[in-house]
Amino acid sequence: MSVAAPTTTSAADEPPSSTAEPAARRWRSHLFVALVALALAIYVISRLWRDPFQHAVADNVGDQAFFEWVLSYGVHLLHHGGDPFFTDLMNVPDGVNLAANTSITVYALVFAPLTMLAGPQVSFLTILTLNLAGSAFAWYLFLARWITRHRAAAALAGLFCGFAPGFVAHANGHLNWTSGWIAPLVLWRLLKMRDTARWLPNGLILGIVLALGFSIAAEGLFFTALAGGVFVITWALAKVNRAEARAALPKFLAGLGVTAVVAGFLLSYPLYMHFAGPQTFKGTGFNQRNYSEDLLSFFAFSDRSLASGAGLSNKLAPNPTEETSFFGLPLIVLVVASLVMLWRRADERRRSTLRALMVVGGVFLLVSLGPRLQVGGFNTDVPLLYALLQHLPLFDAALPLRFALVLVGVFGVVLAMATDHALYRSPRPLFAMGLVLALVPIFPLPLHYRHRAPEPRFIADGTWERYVNDGGVISALPFAINVAADGQRWQAYTMARAGKEFRIPGGYFLGPDVRGKEGEGRIGAVPRATDWLFLRAGFYGYLADLNNGDRATARADFERWNVQALFLPDEISGPQGPLFRSAVEITATELLGPPERVDDVLVWRIRPGLDPVDR
Repeated sequence: MSVAAPTTTSAADEPPSSTAEPAARRWRSHLFVALVALALAIYVISRLWRDPFQHAVADNVGDQAFFEWVLSYGVHLLHHGGDPFFTDLMNVPDGVNLAANTSITVYALVFAPLTMLAGPQVSFLTILTLNLAGSAFAWYLFLARWITRHRAAAALAGLFCGFAPGFVAHANGHLNWTSGWIAPLVLWRLLKMRDTARWLPNGLILGIVLALGFSIAAEGLFFTALAGGVFVITWALAKVNRAEARAALPKFLAGLGVTAVVAGFLLSYPLYMHFAGPQTFKGTGFNQRNYSEDLLSFFAFSDRSLASGAGLSNKLAPNPTEETSFFGLPLIVLVVASLVMLWRRADERRRSTLRALMVVGGVFLLVSLGPRLQVGGFNTDVPLLYALLQHLPLFDAALPLRFALVLVGVFGVVLAMATDHALYRSPRPLFAMGLVLALVPIFPLPLHYRHRAPEPRFIADGTWERYVNDGGVISALPFAINVAADGQRWQAYTMARAGKEFRIPGGYFLGPDVRGKEGEGRIGAVPRATDWLFLRAGFYGYLADLNNGDRATARADFERWNVQALFLPDEISGPQGPLFRSAVEITATELLGPPERVDDVLVWRIRPGLDPVDR
């Protein structure tokens, strides 16, 4: 059934095609599309799969380390219990509000057995692969069910949605944003709400789906809900649909009420933690104006595309992970031409669907441009819609350019409808040529990878247990943060083994800018003199001229963190490769005295009175 067709109770679950098709043939089509999607996902991530333990996504080493930590925390929850939405294992002594971070709680728990068996590195790549493949397959099923009579059209558009440039870019470390399968699932259940005879079960199921989506990709769920709301309202206001919308409204609202109750009950605690829990914050740790779309980015090509490989690259995104549009001029032309063609040949009911799609696309394109217009890398003072939204709840914590990801779904629906139209009427060589010219340049290339430091034997063999009490505080140097995430990785790998654990000061997370109070968001802990000293040494190779005042400050910082020992591996890595290890060693030796050599690390005991524990 097309979303443009009238709905009755008896027709709610009928397939779009008027002729019945053998189930075996339908399932063979599903299996074929699933295998193609899986093959494409493995191809995109192939360079990381070659060595899951020492290959990291080149453009987002820090985020990969964070998600590996969250996956290991799932093992901790199953083994030790605890709060899924708050932890004191990082950022000692304040802790971290995981509900205010991208904590992918459902993934962490579901994949905990794999994490224990193979490590969080393998779980990370497995989820990333399944996310890309599952997104393409979910969009295919959605489009085949609601939009098109031809599964070939649904497959083409579904694969586009799953491997669009924006989602391939987010494969650089983002397990939340690559969960693109959530959008078609939510939209599917939203369209099922039109079946007024089943408003109660449909509302119940949608509530469960929303709770699931929130626990994996809260920001993406927010965008999907907004897009669905804009579409439904625009569609219902069309004159041709008003009678149907008016008749369905009471039961539709009743179903949404059930959805709100179910989702509110399931999410009551995480929502409380997100908005009012300890270590929460306002806004985000990123500058929204810097993370807004450049107007020209919609016509440009992404870093990981065939067009870029041919030299058509650009620097219009703040970083390669945030290339959220980058559809390329040929695809924009094809989508606009397809809309014109479909509009001219549509009846009023079909036009109401096209109009709603165009409104959704236009609104989200405008919002993605951020509070001020950017063109060709130049910031202007021209105010835009987001200037009115950026201080509102939820919008204040979003990055504007990510709203452009909604256009992937809009374009996918238009491509499915146009391809369906061409296949249904007669072969269209000109349209086929347009598809090739639009889609071939944005075909994805495999992600870049970067070598990262291997896990030291000091951690892998459990030698660290001799230098810290169970649950005590020990830290690698430099202290963990997004640009030096190794220390967080070592803690994560220890948690994944479900044995003894340690806590760390700092870490890579989002938290309040003023410690212990609600403030604006920032990346990582509020820096203190000592951790900043080591970060400067490792990241810049800076050697400070230390004195007794610095040593006294360090003692006070160590006392606050309750640190029992520090260690420096033979290799330390950052977002661009190895860090300045020798500068860190010199700084630590001048500050703390000579270290002891243990396995493949240097160790400084911060509390000499603590006797090593014999294993």
